[in-house]
Amino acid sequence: MKDQIKGIRYPFPDAPGSSEAIEVASGILWMRLPLPMALDHVNVYALDDGESWTVIDTGFASKTSKRIWQALLDGPLAGKPVGRVVVTHHHPDHVGLAGWFMQNGASLAMPRTGWLMARMLTLDVQEAPNAEAITFYTHAGMDPAELEKRRTERPFNFADCVAPLPLGYTRLVEGDTIKMGGRTWDIRMGNGHAPEHATFWSRDDNLVIGGDQLLPSISPNLGVYPTEPDADPVSDWIASCEKFCTFADDQQLILPGHKLPFTGLPTRLRQLIENHEGALARLLDHLSEPQAAGDCFLPLFKRNIGRGEYGLALVEAVAHLNHLHQAGLVTRTLRENGAYVFQRI
Repeated sequence: MKDQIKGIRYPFPDAPGSSEAIEVASGILWMRLPLPMALDHVNVYALDDGESWTVIDTGFASKTSKRIWQALLDGPLAGKPVGRVVVTHHHPDHVGLAGWFMQNGASLAMPRTGWLMARMLTLDVQEAPNAEAITFYTHAGMDPAELEKRRTERPFNFADCVAPLPLGYTRLVEGDTIKMGGRTWDIRMGNGHAPEHATFWSRDDNLVIGGDQLLPSISPNLGVYPTEPDADPVSDWIASCEKFCTFADDQQLILPGHKLPFTGLPTRLRQLIENHEGALARLLDHLSEPQAAGDCFLPLFKRNIGRGEYGLALVEAVAHLNHLHQAGLVTRTLRENGAYVFQRI
């Protein structure tokens, strides 16, 4: 109700069931794939290209996802082949089955950075955390019991839920257009949640395919990882939201990567910016005393964090601390226990 007062509307209040599709606009089907986590689904879309479909995002590579896709192909997609897969960004719930579709004859289009990240990560299989990862977690002030557990257990590997990507793809480029579903779409890239995250803005009607860059009711994770420990995705995210504000209007139907399609994008973009600005203000107050990233969950998220959310919370805390540090608002000191602590100047 609070969202609706602020101008956000949900024209399709009921999500499609397993192996079902909802037509959200002429020639555009909305479907869902399950995810084995707290955020238990990912939205995928099929755009009718006449003799074939363009599919936007794919879900995890799993037996369950393949079974559901086959039911969708035989049912709502009416037996027409998937001729092209378009991936908004490289995260496993979006790129997971792209390689499987390619093996069955589809072409692939996605941003270059996302393709390179997906190719690299599927090839980087680790049976135990490497030294750089342990150092990163130590610098972040990870809970000692959690750190000890991670030293010995097999880490999450991208290849566990992403099918191998064959060579060859078409690059999606900021400012270019793409034809899908009988429409011409402007390609606009966002950053912060993922580098070079593609969004698509129809020139022919009020439709926007937003992936995880344009979500209702939840904010996507802005995480820092051992691959780029000093990254500042918070700055990238806010800058992207501000850029999209210039193209947004209240009539556009946003097709997001999770949750429900919605209208009221100008309001939502302001919320997404204010969410992080508020978190940064609370965090800065918290840093009147030196704190490591692992000590900053409550001011950032305004709730307790459970074990299942711990990893995502930690990398997002690092992101917000990096932002404050690089803005010159806090100091960073390496303590004897190996953790960086941050304190307001």
